[in-house]
Amino acid sequence: MVTIKDVARLSGVSISTVSRVINDSKPVSPEVRKKVLKVIEETGYRPNDVARSLVTRRSYLIGVIVNDLSNSYIAEMVKGIEEVGKMYNYDILLCSSYYDKEAQKKHLSLLNRKQAEGIILIGYHFDDDVINEVNQYNKHAMYFSRDITNDAIEYVKIDGFLAAAEMTKHLIDEGHTRIAYLSDFGEDSSHEMEKMKGYKKALEEHYIEDSKIFVAGGRRYSDGYKIATRIMAEIKTFTAVFCTNDELAIGLINHLQDAGYRVPEDISVVGYGNFKESQFVRPTLTTIAEPFYDIGAVTVRALIKKIEGKKDADTKIELPYSLIKRNSVKNIK
Repeated sequence: MVTIKDVARLSGVSISTVSRVINDSKPVSPEVRKKVLKVIEETGYRPNDVARSLVTRRSYLIGVIVNDLSNSYIAEMVKGIEEVGKMYNYDILLCSSYYDKEAQKKHLSLLNRKQAEGIILIGYHFDDDVINEVNQYNKHAMYFSRDITNDAIEYVKIDGFLAAAEMTKHLIDEGHTRIAYLSDFGEDSSHEMEKMKGYKKALEEHYIEDSKIFVAGGRRYSDGYKIATRIMAEIKTFTAVFCTNDELAIGLINHLQDAGYRVPEDISVVGYGNFKESQFVRPTLTTIAEPFYDIGAVTVRALIKKIEGKKDADTKIELPYSLIKRNSVKNIK
C-alpha cells in the first residue's frame, strides 16, 4: 500500500510538502505541486481519511436525514446532493427516519459522533425540539420542508402560493369555473396553506365564488383512490380537480377510470410535483414541476458555502417552478 512517505520520496520533497499539496493548506510552487500530483496519479495513492481529519480537523462529511427514501422525488434530491457534494470532495452519509422523531434525534447523535460538518434535513415537518437539537450540536444545517414555521431555520423552498395560483388560472383559461381542490391533510403545513390560498386567490381574481375542498387524510396513491368515492358523489358540481400532489392525482384518476369515468373527457385532473410517474400514467398528468434534483444540488452547495465561511452564502432560497401541460385537462370553452 502506497503511503505519504512513498509519495514524498518519489517526488523528492518532504512529507509536509506532500501534505500541503493534498490539503491545499499552504502555498506550494506550481512546479512542485505538478510533480507531487503526478506521483500521486501514477502510484494511485489515496490519503487516509482518518489521519487527514486529525491533521486538518475536518471530516468533509455531510449528513442527510430524510423521512422516506421510497418517494421518487426524495431520491432525485439525494442524487443532486451526492453529485454536487462529490464535486466539492464531500462525502454524504444518508439516514432515513421514516417520520419517527426519535429516529431523527438518533441520526443527529450519530452524525455528531461522526463529526459531520453540516446536516441537510428533508421532510414534510420537523418538530421544534428536533430543530433545537440540531442547533445544540452547533452544526451548519439546511432544510427542505413542507412546513416551515420556524423563522430561525435556513432552507430551500418553492413558492406554493404562486404555483397553485398559476395552475388554477390555467384551468380557468381552459374554461373551467367549477374547480375542486384535493388536499392531503388540509391546513396541516405552511406549504399546504400557501397552495390553498393560491387556489382561492386565483378563483377570487376571476370572480369565481364557489370553491370546494376535499381532504384525503393522506398523501399516497391509496388515499387518492379512497377519496374518489366522495368526489364522485359530487362530481356533477365541478369540472376539474386540482390535487395537492401527483400521487393523490394518480390514485384519483385510477378510481375514476375504474368507475367508468373518462379523464379528461368527463372531468379534468391536475397534480403538483411532477413525480416521475406523472408522465407515464394515462392520460399523462398536467402538473406543477418542482426541480427536485436542483433542490438537492442547491441545498448542498449553500451548505458547503456556509461550512467554508463564504460570505455570499444564501440561507433562505426560493427556487422556480414550472407548469407542465399534458393530457389530463380538457378545454371546455
